[in-house]
Amino acid sequence: MTIAVTRNTPGRFDGFLASCMQEIAPGVYVAPTMKKAVRERVWSVMLEWSELLPDAAGVVLFWRNPDAPSKLSIRLLGWPKKEFVEHEGLWLTHRDLTEAHDVEELLEQVEVEEPPIEAADPTLPIPATTTAT
Repeated sequence: MTIAVTRNTPGRFDGFLASCMQEIAPGVYVAPTMKKAVRERVWSVMLEWSELLPDAAGVVLFWRNPDAPSKLSIRLLGWPKKEFVEHEGLWLTHRDLTEAHDVEELLEQVEVEEPPIEAADPTLPIPATTTAT
């Protein structure tokens, strides 16, 4: 599965991606069986057009890769201006705190005790042999 997400891109990006992938939501394109050669060509075309991207625009392209962190390979063009960091086999998004972040509120959130997950919760089935602690 290959997924592309665009933000504030010129129309040619969206038109091009829509010609080879299914647009499932505004700016979100998927291709369940895109071959590597096609994905590389799509990326090559977008790289050629990268000078047309405004500062707040960009494309994120990702696909399944069993050898990559989180089993995902990621390519970024323009936005987002975030750093992806591999940590213990997972991709994490790193960004510095800014004045807009309330550090005291974040520290309080760390201390909040979350309610336990109940066995009847349909979003997280717990095997009958496992007991909650």
